[in-house]
This record gives sequence, structure tokens and C-alpha cells, in this order.
Amino acid sequence: MAPGHRRGSVPPVASLLLVATVLGSLCLSLTASPEAQKRYNFRFVRHARDAPLVSYYNYIVVGGGTAGCPLAATLSERSRVLLLERGGLPYGNRNVSSEYHFADALADTSPRSPAQRFVSEDGVVNARARVLGGGSCLNAGFYSRASSGYVRAAGWDPRLVNASYRWVERELVFRPDVPRWQCALREGLLQAGVTPDNGYTLEHVQGTKIGGTIFDRAGRRHTAADFLRRAHPRRLTVFLRATGAATPVAYGVVFTDPAGVRHHVYLRGGAKSEVIVAAGTLGSPQLLMLSGVGPRGELEKHGILPVLDQPMVGKGVADNPMNSVFVPSPVPVALSLVQIVGVSRFGTFIEGVSGSQFGIPLHGRGAARRATRSFGMFSPMTGQLGTVPPKERTPEAMRRAAEAMRRLDRRAFRGGFILEKILGPMSTGHVALRSADPDANPAVTFNYFRDPRDVERCVRGIETIERVVRSRAFARFTYANVTAMEAAVLGRRAGHLPVNLLPRRATDTRPLQQYCRETVMTIWHYHGGCHVGAVVDQDYRVLGVRGLRVVDSSTFKYSPGTNPQATVMMLGRYMGLKIQKERWTRNDETH
Repeated sequence: MAPGHRRGSVPPVASLLLVATVLGSLCLSLTASPEAQKRYNFRFVRHARDAPLVSYYNYIVVGGGTAGCPLAATLSERSRVLLLERGGLPYGNRNVSSEYHFADALADTSPRSPAQRFVSEDGVVNARARVLGGGSCLNAGFYSRASSGYVRAAGWDPRLVNASYRWVERELVFRPDVPRWQCALREGLLQAGVTPDNGYTLEHVQGTKIGGTIFDRAGRRHTAADFLRRAHPRRLTVFLRATGAATPVAYGVVFTDPAGVRHHVYLRGGAKSEVIVAAGTLGSPQLLMLSGVGPRGELEKHGILPVLDQPMVGKGVADNPMNSVFVPSPVPVALSLVQIVGVSRFGTFIEGVSGSQFGIPLHGRGAARRATRSFGMFSPMTGQLGTVPPKERTPEAMRRAAEAMRRLDRRAFRGGFILEKILGPMSTGHVALRSADPDANPAVTFNYFRDPRDVERCVRGIETIERVVRSRAFARFTYANVTAMEAAVLGRRAGHLPVNLLPRRATDTRPLQQYCRETVMTIWHYHGGCHVGAVVDQDYRVLGVRGLRVVDSSTFKYSPGTNPQATVMMLGRYMGLKIQKERWTRNDETH
């Protein structure tokens, strides 16, 4: 069958096939990289063109991301599993593996980039992962569990949740070395009233804490792809550079290699075998719709014959709005990504990143690279430009902002960002098809700050940041007053700094509500589109479809905790164990 079912085609029968198309133009290698083979014995990772013409598996997992990798590794303990990933390997790419090059992956817009850029209909530039390991290959590394209340609301088994978190943490979570700037942020949060001091903990608790990180002491990133080292090497197969669309009562997969050869992969084991979609918040609802599972009108608009009219697919998508403040420092500041978080009583999370690398090439060819200076993750090169309202963030505006940065004095790049992200959020939007091409980004609308409760949370978060910056604890890393800061750092080019300073200065008299709306950016924590109870049941089975589940962040109504990656990884392990138990319980009952 073709992806979805075009008008004029034979209507689908009771079963449905998952179809994948290999991105031939993006081929990199036939097998796992030498680094991956040496470190993890990833001999089961292959290019899709190496697949046999016909093969059989107990489970087919579509999407080798933050949930898909631990899910596939767990299922392989007792079953034959195929994992399909549309991207390549994260190993051997310093933009992924090195803390110092964290922002470079987001700034890379080439076809081979592990990050695929998209712009929401709201005008906010964003990115989705396109690499084995998913978003864990692109994020700032912070690791923190969901709250106990979130676990209860999700209906999860607390004991199995804790065991799954611990499994994740043994593999790739570290306690960070906290530099002085982050220590000042921590003390500043406490002085600003974000109490108590919770020290180092992976739990989601009110107050200020040091969280975990997936960067080790050498600054090397560990990703969800590392979970595959726990897989059974003879029961798991991973094919890279594959994309596709799934349809109801899935019984297999067809994909085409760059030479045009079609490969068929079938589920074996009857009702006990499944296709599990783990393609993420954008990918999972997109794949369902391309396969004929979604709102009838939306499907017919793109010539896709509806197989199951499911109006809730793609609905309830949300992105936690993030607003950041750059705090110039009179002294050099060490590199740090997110390590400290303040969990407020009013639904706002405060975090910070700093870096002496802003404008100073730490790697490469020295002075020749000075023209690439940036503000790291908050640079216009990564799509983050909060100094103009979202609808004005055109490619030309990004180019002008990047050019303005090259003319700034090096001192303008000393300092760090303090950011706030709101709980929830309450404002939601939707994912819609832009075309019937599975490789194209869908149209995404997040409706940032549509709900006034989100706006008020943002206002209180910005007010907290103001108190932190003016606290005694943070005095070493701030100028004595705004006049001194602008004279030392900005000189005559104050209007050209492409990041936001504290609001309510002489040159910025906007109400904070307006400030929040006009400076909104993403922190890449979007979720929803396949909600539990609306698209999938409590066991993540797609409603109205046999043999098909969705297991990833698209099932979340709200973002878990301060940062979602811990819970997405946990969910992959958790559901792998549950599905495994279901399968073998059914086997026992039949004997």
C-alpha cells in the first residue's frame, strides 16, 4: 500500500501496512560508525538499503528517539524487534557529542543536520530531532523526574516508574560540576524567595535544586541511543534513514531503498505482535494522518482516503513558552548549560546557561572562526531572536541580527542567560498536514499565551528573574547599574544587541504582559497531539485500531516537571516492560 491511500485507490482492507521511504540523498554509511561499533558493539545498526527483501519481527518501533530507543532495547530482551529511524547516528558528530558545540547542532540547517528546523504558525522558530537518540542529542542535557502528582495523574504504576527511572539513570545521568555563575544563580534564587534549598536531587520538588545532566565530567553527551547497548544484539535490528506512515491493524512495514528496491517487513506472532509509533510530538500525529487516521476533512484536503475518522489526532499540541534575559558580566564566565532550577509556587521554572564561549572560538582554527561568534543557544543562528515579535522573525531579520553580532565588542558576549519556562502550559494548538510528503514538516500552531493564566505566570517569572539579578548573591556577575553596563558592553550599539536585557529600563517601558508575548521563544519542550483518552487508551493503544500504539511525548497533556527528557526516556522503558509482560502473560495463558 502507498502512504495513506490516495483517491482512486483500492480502499484498505481490515489490516493496514506501515510504509517507509528511505531518504536516499542523505545516505552516510552502510553500518554503524567505527566509534559506535567499538564503544557499544552496535553491529545491529545498519543502513536501510542493507535490509533483506522480506523479514519478520515481533515488534516494529517507528522512531529511534528519546522514547523509541529505550523501548526497543527493552523489548529486545525477549522478542525480535525492528527499530526504524529517519536520521543517522549521533556518534562522531561533535555538534552532538560535545557540550562546547551544543548550539552548533541547532544552528546547522543543512540536510544532514541532526536538527530539522521548522517555524510554527505563531512565528516562533523551532527544531525537531532527526538522529538516532532523538531530542536527547540536541537538548541542554538537564535531567529531572516528573512529580509524584504527575505520575498519579497519568495512572502509572509508581513502583515500575521508579524502577524505570533508575534504569535510565544508571546508564547516562551524572551530577554536574557547578561553576561559580551557576552557584550565584542558585543563591540568587533562594534570596529571591524560591525556597527551600533542595541541594542535589533528581526529584521534582518545589524550591531550588541542582539537577542531573546527561553530559559527563569531560563534557561529552550521553544520549538515548546509548540505551541500545543494553539491547539483545541478536534480537534487535536498527535501520537508519527511513521515514514512513502507519495505518490501522498494522501488520508490517514496506520501505524502499535508494535503488528503488522495496523491502517488506511483517509482524509475526499474530495478535501478540505490534507496530509502535515513537516519532515524537510532530512525527506521530503526522504519520497517523498520512496513513488515514485523523480528522476526515484534513485528510481529504490532501487527497488521503480516511481509514479511521479520528478528529483528535493532532489536537492539544502545546509548547512551553520560554522567555530569557541576558545578563552581561563584568568578568569572564565559565561555560555551563542548565544545572540549577528554581521551581516556584506560582507555576514558573527558572533556569540559566552561561558561557565564556560566546564570541570566543574554543575549537577550530582560532581567529579565523571569530566571525562565527554567537550567544550560544539564544543566537539568531539557532533561530532564537526574542528582540522582535514572533511574526517579525523573518529570515532577513535573522540575518541582520547575526550580522549585528559580528560588529559587537567581545565584552558583549560575556555573561549568561536566565530564563523562565511556565508550567503546563494551558494554551494549546494543533498539528496539521502541510502536504502528503512524510519527509516535510507539518504545520504547527502552539497559540502561545492565548490563555491569560500563562501570561500571568510569565510575568511572575520575569519579576523573579529581576530579583535574582539584583540579589547580593549575583552581584559579582552584574554591572553596578544599567548605565555602566550599557557603556561598558554596548557602547553606541545598544539597539543592535540581538538578545533581551532586563525589561523596564529607560529604553524598554513595555508592560510585562506585552514583554512576555513579544519576546517568547521555545525551549523545545513541545508535546501532545495523541493524548491519552482521546487518541490512545491508558495502555497507549490507538483507539479503534488493533496492533498499533503510540509511545512518546505526543501522548502528554502537560510537560512533565521542569524538563521532559527524563520522563520520555522512562516511558520508553516503562512501556517496554509492560508490553513485554503482556506478551508473555498471554503466552502462558495459551499453554
